[in-house]
Amino acid sequence: MFCPFCKAEDTKVIDSRLVAEGYQVRRRRECTACHERFTTFEAAELVMPRIIKRDGSREPYNQDKLRSGIMRSLEKRPVPIEDIESLISKVESQLRATGEREVQTELMGQLIMSQLLLLDKVAYVRFASVYRSFKDIREFGEEIARLGDDEPKQ
Repeated sequence: MFCPFCKAEDTKVIDSRLVAEGYQVRRRRECTACHERFTTFEAAELVMPRIIKRDGSREPYNQDKLRSGIMRSLEKRPVPIEDIESLISKVESQLRATGEREVQTELMGQLIMSQLLLLDKVAYVRFASVYRSFKDIREFGEEIARLGDDEPKQ
């Protein structure tokens, strides 16, 4: 790493510590030329795939957009914010796990719906109605009936 003071190429690490709950490393460095000390922070860069929309256009992954869609489907539902954040983390992990540089919106929608189904069935139907563009009440009924078929019989 270059020294920010004299621009020398050679610096040495004199101390390292984990910070930010273990997601960053704080390193104290010293320049071997001018002996000035400075601090650097190191963090993993987790690259999310780009999203290929239905019309073929591409856009960068946007966590705010994901969160707002999920929050809309969960509006006025008794779901703790911790569960919502966990759902977002799971979807992001699954997207990264594909190893792809680009993914279709269909895959992203399926990942979200599978997590919502486990979390809250009402939110699942709300999200599915927008995602699948339900045209009338019949399609809502069919989706709700399909959910009822998955329920264990008593």
